[in-house]
Amino acid sequence: MKQRILIIDDDCELCSLLSRFLIRNDYDVEEANSGQKGIEKFKKGKYDIVICDFKLGDKDGTEVLQAITAFDPNAVVLIITGYSDVKTAVDVIKCGAYDYITKPLVPDEILNVLRTITKTAAKAVHNGKKVQKSTSQPNDASILIEGISKRSKELYRQVEIVAHTDYSVILYGESGTGKEVIAQTIHNLSGRKNDPFIALDCGTLSRELSGSELFGHVKGAFTGALSDKEGHFELANGGTLFLDEVGNLSYEVQVSLLRVIQERKFKRVGGNNEMPLDIRIIVASNENLQDAYKKGKFREDLYHRFNEFSIQLPPLRARQEDIPLFAEFFLDKTKSELGKTIHGFDDEVIQLFKSYSWPGNLRELKNVIRRAALLSDSQKITAHSLPFEITSLSANKTPAPEQHEFKRDVDLKNAAAKAEYEAILNTLMQVNFNKSKAAEILNIDRKTLYNKIRNYEGNLTNTVISN
Repeated sequence: MKQRILIIDDDCELCSLLSRFLIRNDYDVEEANSGQKGIEKFKKGKYDIVICDFKLGDKDGTEVLQAITAFDPNAVVLIITGYSDVKTAVDVIKCGAYDYITKPLVPDEILNVLRTITKTAAKAVHNGKKVQKSTSQPNDASILIEGISKRSKELYRQVEIVAHTDYSVILYGESGTGKEVIAQTIHNLSGRKNDPFIALDCGTLSRELSGSELFGHVKGAFTGALSDKEGHFELANGGTLFLDEVGNLSYEVQVSLLRVIQERKFKRVGGNNEMPLDIRIIVASNENLQDAYKKGKFREDLYHRFNEFSIQLPPLRARQEDIPLFAEFFLDKTKSELGKTIHGFDDEVIQLFKSYSWPGNLRELKNVIRRAALLSDSQKITAHSLPFEITSLSANKTPAPEQHEFKRDVDLKNAAAKAEYEAILNTLMQVNFNKSKAAEILNIDRKTLYNKIRNYEGNLTNTVISN
């Protein structure tokens, strides 16, 4: 049976092109050209996957995502976003998006994501119990890659020390630094390694359903509770519960959580029977919880329950020595997925990787390599397969006039091309590589801007269409 896909995008041309492409690849596709129409269509129909642009005329992607997941918490939503909007992409993942796809859209990349969803989406089994997955791609959470940098060695030393205890742990770090990987590693090294490891992103919990998600419910507990449901605490009983972005929990949920942790027992919503609880809790936050409780945003007593041990995860930009190691790891996995033979990276690519700031950290590095491997037609990953945001680091280091890629004795056509190239690059840097804003400033349409970037950088091939 064909998978049903709903595309929500106010760019009718993109919608139509993407729709035709997916239909040719045996998907059943419908379109909606506004956020509101997309929400209404989703509620009336039954779709396996929603592909939604983040920038819509009437709503943004987060609003559409929240409306869809409120109606169906198990909905699989992919968000289309500009490559430079890494923070936005990470934020929508926290809000419940299954994954994100960056523009310009690459046909094979879209198919790869959809096929991965087919293989791994739906449910994951923990000791015979089913739990909704939170990411579409394998998250490598059970695989720890030990870095060689000083900060990495200290990080892993702390992990090994605390893993053999039953302490509650707070993990601090920017988005994408691998907090779930570290939590999984602590579990794997502990005495609970043969019991469940259950992860929950607290940022996706709605106030109305948080109790049910955490503690489960009995049939008839509220409207829509058509059967008994196990919550995350019950699923993790005997093992480890990982609460990501715990600072997003509402005050009411924090009170319930504190009571359960203190009493070591809980009830399902609407139930009367108390269940004993034997569980280790690891929480993660990208903000300091001590500062949060001082500002009244987080309960101090709950903070002290969690804070038996804390670990600070360094950002990728502070671990430059580790970047080649992580890059090779992600490339090996991607080669297996794509069935390609690629023998590492050009030296220029490694230097660019070390110069880039990586605002999305390890997740961004993984996605850059997946994209580069897909576009690469050589034995090694070269700069031509990298996004403009990264290759521009090299282009911006303008050599002396006699060494510049444009000849000294250029003709008028080449001089104009040089001026245009530099104008585009400078504008992109001013707006943090937001191509829509750059096109507006340059007084050209977005498609023209992408064509010019393609001509100058040669790294945006095989695209469907771009924002």
